[in-house]
Amino acid sequence: MPMPGFEEYEPAGDCACRGCAQRRRALARARAIPLRDGGHPAARGARRALVLATAAGVVLGGGGTTAVAAVTTPTPTPTPTPAPGPAALDDPSSPQGGRTPLHGPKGGPVGKPGAPARPGAVRRIDRATIINRAKLWLDAEVPYSMSEYWTDGYRQDCSGYVSMVWNLGTNEWTGSLDKFATKITKDELLPGDMLLFHNPADPNNGSHVVIFGGWVDSTRTHYVAYEQTRPNTRKLATPYGYWSNATKYVPYRFNGVPGGILPDVPEAPEVPGVPDAPGAQPPPAGAKPGDATVFPGADKFGPGKTNDHVAQLGRMLIERGAYRFYPKGVADRTWSDHDKLATAAFQRAQGWTGADADGIPGTHTWKLLVEKQGKNIPPTVAAAPGPGGVRAYPGALVFRPGQSNEAIRALGRQLVKKGFGKYYTTSPDLRWSEADRRNVEAFQRAQGWTGASANGYPGPETWRRLFA
Repeated sequence: MPMPGFEEYEPAGDCACRGCAQRRRALARARAIPLRDGGHPAARGARRALVLATAAGVVLGGGGTTAVAAVTTPTPTPTPTPAPGPAALDDPSSPQGGRTPLHGPKGGPVGKPGAPARPGAVRRIDRATIINRAKLWLDAEVPYSMSEYWTDGYRQDCSGYVSMVWNLGTNEWTGSLDKFATKITKDELLPGDMLLFHNPADPNNGSHVVIFGGWVDSTRTHYVAYEQTRPNTRKLATPYGYWSNATKYVPYRFNGVPGGILPDVPEAPEVPGVPDAPGAQPPPAGAKPGDATVFPGADKFGPGKTNDHVAQLGRMLIERGAYRFYPKGVADRTWSDHDKLATAAFQRAQGWTGADADGIPGTHTWKLLVEKQGKNIPPTVAAAPGPGGVRAYPGALVFRPGQSNEAIRALGRQLVKKGFGKYYTTSPDLRWSEADRRNVEAFQRAQGWTGASANGYPGPETWRRLFA
């Protein structure tokens, strides 16, 4: 008796018998998305089991369908979540939760459990607000989690992040976010839109969503992505549509956004650089039209030099932590010792010594600054007082949630000395707190400042006045 050949078996599309109908459903599930595109690895095993069972039914049942009709597709075994590491940042394979209401500080649901948002009742929101909301978790460095909820009630995964950014009022998931938006084209993308990949075969493996923050440059090959991923919220120049499964990401526009781009949304948002990240990086924050991306030459820098490249260098250095070298917090077109000291500090931060850290920018220094790569200038919390007895400003990154250092305590003590310590319940300490922020805000408002100038985070001028 000849042995049967084992091959893929496609049931007839018009056969209504129970066996063929069941096999068609199983094959559809098994073939939903290939493994290379994020499909579940167990799907291939399920399809193979179905083919073997079909062939066995032909042998044992004389070609009938009775034996095969009882075959069911095995339930796929969930793929273990990979341990966080460098690869996890570029692989949107993080699991996610389902649709849930907002959660309170103790983890309990706010309102009726499981109550979904109503797509037809979305809140109106402009693009500037969307981007500002995206920065809230970025500044707080919210850790990724599919089961934890941040203080605002939103789940700390990719879809919970987009739900928060769009102010949906509930935690949606990648399978429901498109109900709140309208599909658009790549050419129509504007800051605040989203790029969504939903894997229906296995939503917990491959599905991901990011907020579009703007194009990196005119080539439109890379964009600024705001996203919630391991280990925490990040903002990064990203290849279109994403690092993997690029063709699966679909652009959408939130239905609550008015048409057009608003004037207060930056067209070229700043991007924190990551060493060896693919693609070109945008110019630094505050960059002006005409800023050079190619090194202009060492002859543009040094004593007696006055040009736009000197000013650009100063702006880039200030962004990388060189505030303390510029008494007024701004750079100008004339080379000075401030520029040399700041450049040398940046070079030393890269681990360079000797002639490589002489304070004159070279090709490598310029490349790291323009592409936002390399290490920032570390804060100097015990710096000697500057001109007029003012302690040197240690940089904006020192005063952020989760930071702990001597500069924060020095700030607190000075606030108390100046009469702006009413929000402290204990003596100022090393760890940044909401009390620090509120006391700084009170001091800033006392200067007559409003808006972003009185946000509670000390800048160079706030620092100078506090220690004056």
